[in-house]
Amino acid sequence: KQWYQRRVREAVVSTQSTGIAKNCTKSSRSDGHGDDYIEKREFRYFLLSLRQYFEYFVAFERIDTEGDRRVSLEEFVAAKDKVEAWVGPVDDMEAEFAKIDTNGGGQILFDEFCNWAIGKALDLDDDEE
Repeated sequence: KQWYQRRVREAVVSTQSTGIAKNCTKSSRSDGHGDDYIEKREFRYFLLSLRQYFEYFVAFERIDTEGDRRVSLEEFVAAKDKVEAWVGPVDDMEAEFAKIDTNGGGQILFDEFCNWAIGKALDLDDDEE
């Protein structure tokens, strides 16, 4: 139970610090509440999205061996086996890193990783799906 609570807390902190919320679709309610609330019909999609981003967070954390919330080229190349298990064969890890690092900062940030993971249909091999 403590492990689960720690993971959820880390995911919430990561969500707040990396701006996952910006990737969510906003409600177009006209009842005066606007985008402040999730409607009942949106809740299922919200949970599915949250679960998917949690899976991306776990994958990102497995690659980020330094624990600095960024993935360096060295960390990414060292995780080749893991990455290929999640997305399939990657011929050139350095070229793939350059594609993911869209801001050119030399580090993969979580939002960059998520955009790449969505395009690659990343799926952890050990989740209970």
